[in-house]
Amino acid sequence: MKTVVGIVNLQESNDLIRELAATRAVEALPFAGRYRVVDFSLSNMINSGINTVGLMLPDYSRAILDHIRSGKDWDLARRRDGLTYLPAALPGTDARKGDLKDIYANLDFAELSDKKYVLFVNGSYVYNIDFQEVLDFHKKSGADITMIYQTVDEDKPGKTVVIETSTNGVVTDLAETNGAKKGQKTVLSAYLMPVPTFAYIVRTSYERGGQDFLIDGIMKHASEQKISAYEHKGYVARINSTEAYYKANRDCLNPEIWSELFMNKDRPIFTKVKDEVPVQYKDTAEVKNSLIANGCIIRGRVENSIIFRGVKVGKGAVVKDCILMQRCQVEDGARVENIICDKNVMITKNRWLKGVETFPYIIKKNARI
Repeated sequence: MKTVVGIVNLQESNDLIRELAATRAVEALPFAGRYRVVDFSLSNMINSGINTVGLMLPDYSRAILDHIRSGKDWDLARRRDGLTYLPAALPGTDARKGDLKDIYANLDFAELSDKKYVLFVNGSYVYNIDFQEVLDFHKKSGADITMIYQTVDEDKPGKTVVIETSTNGVVTDLAETNGAKKGQKTVLSAYLMPVPTFAYIVRTSYERGGQDFLIDGIMKHASEQKISAYEHKGYVARINSTEAYYKANRDCLNPEIWSELFMNKDRPIFTKVKDEVPVQYKDTAEVKNSLIANGCIIRGRVENSIIFRGVKVGKGAVVKDCILMQRCQVEDGARVENIICDKNVMITKNRWLKGVETFPYIIKKNARI
């Protein structure tokens, strides 16, 4: 993979997850107790041997910059190659929406590298994959572009791109749809292609007024490019809505999914290191089927929940089917169920709050209830 330059797109739309991503990138959202969503894309690249990575920064980039910093936790703080931040196009220079203008503004990052291929991925996906297998598949297929897809095992809402393939894996049709049906093949917004092909698609699409790399770039050039499709058969979650974020976190309570994502010794998921004391379980604590990060103090009952660093759960409190981000407090006697608490939230004594599984109640950062 030393012939591949990686680009991670950190510009997932926050339209369906505004409560949590109004002032930070979707990819910066905390995940599974101690990680961030972006950790998966970065770790997948590093584990696959890609040592030149560009991060396309979102409009709200502070959380991303604070989390990744020099990239040393991913072994990307290097004198040669390593991590490069790719800023968004200057405001006022182009009123178009979409990611294409920002890719165009940073096209020289790929063109001036000494790499043969570009791997362009969306950073809002949660999965563990070996991109070396994708490169091997691409070379064997003789295709101009290889895209990664998943065959969905249940109906999935929201805009997506569905493909059809021949028996040898060549893409025969692409279509944008409002949701995917069980058994359909959906694109995971990850594409491998030679640098000149990538540059040609970006440049011609942008200069013709395009906005979106997939829709206006790859799909409109599909007739002149041979596109193959590599199937990822493991777990995948796209964090593009509050419901998807809530479900993906709770999926990590499934031992099989947790093991696939985090327990592969050859493909670990790296994150920013924070040294904190172990969890303190007091005499009155009762915990069932939950992920609890270091630095927490548990005196009450926690069930089917994701608890991030530094959270305190008081005596007699009940936390069920919840996500509590860093440094939240649930005081004595309080009860919360189907709740997502952003950072530094305090639930005061004897308060009862409840959402529903399909529409969890969200409490904004620094709130006191």
